[in-house]
Amino acid sequence: MAASTADLVREVREFVREEILPLEPAFLHHGFAAVLPALREKRQEVKARGWWLPPFPREWGGMGLGLLEFARLSEELGRTPLGHYVFNTQAPDIGNMEVLLKHGTPMQKERFLKPLAAGEVRSSFGMTEPEYPGSNPVWMNTTAVLEGDHWVINGHKWYTTGFEGSAFCIVMCITDPDQPNPYARASQIIVPTDTPGFQHVRKISVMGEQGEDWMSHSEIRLQGVRVPKENLLGERGRGFAIAQERLGPGRIHHCMRWIGIAQRSFELMCEHAARRELAPGKPLGSRQAIQHMIAESKAEIHAARLMVLDAAEKVEQQGAEGARVEISLIKFFVAGVLQRVLDRAIQVHGGLGMSDDLPLSFFYRHERAARIYDGADEVHKTVVARAVLKEYGLEVSL
Repeated sequence: MAASTADLVREVREFVREEILPLEPAFLHHGFAAVLPALREKRQEVKARGWWLPPFPREWGGMGLGLLEFARLSEELGRTPLGHYVFNTQAPDIGNMEVLLKHGTPMQKERFLKPLAAGEVRSSFGMTEPEYPGSNPVWMNTTAVLEGDHWVINGHKWYTTGFEGSAFCIVMCITDPDQPNPYARASQIIVPTDTPGFQHVRKISVMGEQGEDWMSHSEIRLQGVRVPKENLLGERGRGFAIAQERLGPGRIHHCMRWIGIAQRSFELMCEHAARRELAPGKPLGSRQAIQHMIAESKAEIHAARLMVLDAAEKVEQQGAEGARVEISLIKFFVAGVLQRVLDRAIQVHGGLGMSDDLPLSFFYRHERAARIYDGADEVHKTVVARAVLKEYGLEVSL
């Protein structure tokens, strides 16, 4: 890691510890809206320090960091549920920004990307549908039909992250149902959320928590929604290809965020093991079972970190397609490490770990989904196994 990157990581780590972590108790007990005014102030501080949008080009107000550099920074921001939001690198906004930057027209960049990059608005991304399996993303029922100068959209989506309060949603729609290639049937269309016919059905309760604002997931319906044909993002029929483009770097972002969560959980576990006494003069950490948890967690986090940085380097050199196997490897491996480390940390803390006095229970509720979204573990393991077996002469079909 270059000295400049190391210095930046160290400064951001200190900022997170001193400026963002103190907001966690209010967030954990009263919700995201309770800390939103303070988060807006922190965002201004980040802008003033020149840290805004680290992985985005300087001409758009970002720092211009490469994927490998941002991976290091993402781990630090992932130590708290609020970190990425303060730096305007939260999902799905950062992914939408990257797609708009690469595929957006000048009009789309001016109307949608510019305020999003400035942090003036938020966005959402509508892909998953309740009626169809997320493991087969090309199978969907939301359609967009071109009528004159407008797309008319009808469909049903859910787990649309951050829809509440978002200014627009990038919606995946079937535009070419008769296309023989199923991967060329869908397009992405930008839909302002105040468009007539765009309905917010509900916020989905995730393990007992609905959430609010950006930190929520919604079920939405589009009934006769009409938007100008100029709102088509990229080429018609390229929706799935564009989605795959965003998912490559996006999985690097997710995995390093998960490592940040795992590292924070590990540190809390070690602090508690060293401080908590089972009896006078007998700290919890003196027990071999606890020592094994600590050793296994440290090894797994270290291995996960190196794997993700290796994958990020390959993405930078060969693109997401060239690093497809490495991306699938880290997706299921790091998600598993995250779950195991979190579980151990909660176990070591006992009842305290189950409470909202620490962030562990929040992480556990919300990050169990790490093994499901952006491709379930089973899908990524199949991708890896098929690639490996191909080297041995065995072609495995879907």
